[in-house]
Amino acid sequence: MEYVYAALLLHSAGKDVKEDGIKKIVEAAGVAADEVRIKALVAALEGVDIKAVLSAAAAAPVAAAAAAPVAAAAAPAAKEEAKEENKEAAEESGVEGLGALFG
Repeated sequence: MEYVYAALLLHSAGKDVKEDGIKKIVEAAGVAADEVRIKALVAALEGVDIKAVLSAAAAAPVAAAAAAPVAAAAAPAAKEEAKEENKEAAEESGVEGLGALFG
């Protein structure tokens, strides 16, 4: 996680997200830098618009919060439908049971 934070710090400072920059930040924080993880992160971020990703991530909790009341309102209706279906299924199985009794 510290590598991602280092990349975000470089981005917010207006610097290029490169291996040597991430390594310097991680080492300045007192963490032993793992070259493989740094290279993997830089490769994964290649061609990614970090600003657009951060904007989308900031909007996602708002969208989820707006959808929560809708989902909560739909839940009781779904429970009612499930109860009705279960009741109908129980009645049908009861009738089938009587048919089996009398042939």
